[in-house]
Amino acid sequence: MYEIGNDMNATVEGIACWQRIDARLTTSGALTEANLALLSTLGIDHVINLALADSPGILLDEEERLAARGIAYTHIPVPFNAPDAAHLARFCAVMDASDQQAVHVHCVRNWRVSAFLYRWHRERRGMPEREARALLQQQWEPETNDHEDARTWARFIAGDAN
Repeated sequence: MYEIGNDMNATVEGIACWQRIDARLTTSGALTEANLALLSTLGIDHVINLALADSPGILLDEEERLAARGIAYTHIPVPFNAPDAAHLARFCAVMDASDQQAVHVHCVRNWRVSAFLYRWHRERRGMPEREARALLQQQWEPETNDHEDARTWARFIAGDAN
């Protein structure tokens, strides 16, 4: 397993909603060009983007910019108001295939990502509910959030996605 950087407790200044999940996995909100250099320095091998191509703040030509740095890229566009089982299945397949890589997953605010990782941790990795929930809650709590689509995400993390 590849490790990102040296310090598991380190944060990365300037990357929105940054979260280190473990030695090979980090997450965030939308990335900037400067963030790509930081990800490269950290040794990230693969970036997975769950935001739509036209989501606010998303970096244009992200795939090409990452390729120029030798970083693989997968785009799984998940509409914020309609995450579904097909999106989750693709995400899980990509995560499972990336098991020996240092991976960074992002969207706009790290809300999509935290919900998808919650499901992946529980369903694919067998992580206990309390641990998976604690990681999710570092970004948001769909069940108590007042965003208009929060109920959709609460159903999604409960496994009630289409």
